[in-house]
Amino acid sequence: MNKDVKAYNDEQLPEDAAICNALAKEIDKHLPDAESKIWHRHPVWFLEGNPVAGYSKLKGNVRLLFWSGQSFEEAGLQAEGSFKAAEARYTSKKEINKEDLARWLSKAKSIQWDYKNIVKRKGKLEKLVWPD
Repeated sequence: MNKDVKAYNDEQLPEDAAICNALAKEIDKHLPDAESKIWHRHPVWFLEGNPVAGYSKLKGNVRLLFWSGQSFEEAGLQAEGSFKAAEARYTSKKEINKEDLARWLSKAKSIQWDYKNIVKRKGKLEKLVWPD
C-alpha cells in the first residue's frame, strides 16, 4: 500500500480505518498497474494519469468513488456530481461486497471518461476507447 494512503487510513477512527484499509487492499489487488496517491486530500488510483477510483471519509461514512461509475450500469452505485461519477457508501467493513467491488474495479479499467484532460477541454468529457 502506498505510504501516503496508509497514513490517510491510519488517521481515521478504527471502524473507518478498517473500511479504508479493506478498500485500499482490494483496489490495489484489482488495479495492480494503477498509481495511487493522495489527490485533493483523499486516496485516488490513476490509470495512465486518469483518476478511476478513490475513497474519502465523509461525516458518518466512507465514500468509494468511481470517476466513470455511471457508465458501469451497476445497481449498487449511485450517481454523484454533474459528470460521470458514481459512488457507494460504507459505515462498516462488513458492508463491502468483494464480488461487487471486484466487478466495479474491472469495469474501472475498461470503461473510462477522460478526466485527465477535462480542463484542457473546458469541462467537456470524452469517452476513452482502448484498442482490442
